[in-house]
Amino acid sequence: MRKDVMDYLKQRKDLRDFVRAQPQWYRKLSRNPHELQSLEVMSLHYYEKTIPHRVQKFSNGIQMASMMMHMFANNKNS
Repeated sequence: MRKDVMDYLKQRKDLRDFVRAQPQWYRKLSRNPHELQSLEVMSLHYYEKTIPHRVQKFSNGIQMASMMMHMFANNKNS
């Protein structure tokens, strides 16, 4: 792998960990070092950091809080 790609991965711990978890990216980046943008996109999907993932996580939190409030309200009325 090229030195500039290795240096970039050393600076970004999340990408370095992703490449370690998905070793096929070693070969892919060795053959085509311009695939860094694809690596970043796949890493975001892998770690569920995309906007839809974040919205879903936020929505799940709101639903959980709502459910807890209803549960506490029902217990208080009983």
